[in-house]
Amino acid sequence: MNQLLIDSHTHTAFSPDAKDSLTAMCERAIELGLYAYTVTDHCDCNFWDKTDDKDITDYMMYGAGEYALNSIKAQYEMKQRLEGRLNFHVGIELGQPLQNIEKAEEIAALPQLDLIIGSHHMNNGENDFYYLDYSSMTSSEIDKLLSDCFTQTLEMCRWGKFDVLGHLTYPLRYICGEHGIGIDISKYDELIAEIFKTLINSGKGIEINTSGLRQKYGLTFPDFKYIKLYKDLGGEIITTGSDAHCTADLAKGIPQGTELARQAGFEYIAYYKKHQPVFVRL
Repeated sequence: MNQLLIDSHTHTAFSPDAKDSLTAMCERAIELGLYAYTVTDHCDCNFWDKTDDKDITDYMMYGAGEYALNSIKAQYEMKQRLEGRLNFHVGIELGQPLQNIEKAEEIAALPQLDLIIGSHHMNNGENDFYYLDYSSMTSSEIDKLLSDCFTQTLEMCRWGKFDVLGHLTYPLRYICGEHGIGIDISKYDELIAEIFKTLINSGKGIEINTSGLRQKYGLTFPDFKYIKLYKDLGGEIITTGSDAHCTADLAKGIPQGTELARQAGFEYIAYYKKHQPVFVRL
């Protein structure tokens, strides 16, 4: 077992965009010798209810209220079965909580949860960043999109009913990675610093999401500059997550993400148990 092989952001078939079952993901985690493993299936709060309109872009993500609750129930039962075999923890990725705050707070209050990742996948009234055609946008339109993204992320952090902020620079996966558009996000550094200060003041962490390392983007979310900024501002809680949606990607990039934390000056990485960080020395 590798004490630093900790994956705190993963998805199972309870997430509509994921492939493999909870059982398969847990068995793979055991095979890989993960020191700690957390499942964080999707709960995009703005997709809480089901829809019959199959022409909607994000049709498959609707009905989050049902599949997220089913995931949490199954995870909790799995946790009991795996005791002694896997250091397993129950989680959820809470997307766009302020776009359905009542249901977000309902999920956040569930006693079974160990970890809540707060994520921003789409601006209010817009499609997921995945679906947008950045090649047809002007630079000012992309700038506004990113400004809105970080502003709404800051609002989510001020709400704060989560443990760790997920993949801060997520839109760059598509803007830079998939569309090959160069973006200098340093113009948002003050806004990002305010996000970090808000998290730090409320005892929240950030994740090093390693999914970008296996995608065209080629960097973590966020990249080293912002991992270091969080540390320099006084941040102490950092988690690592592969954002795996199948067994083949489980724990991918975690050693590289852990090394970035070390280079940024962190002495510990963390995983969560009952919303409390458990620190593991680097």
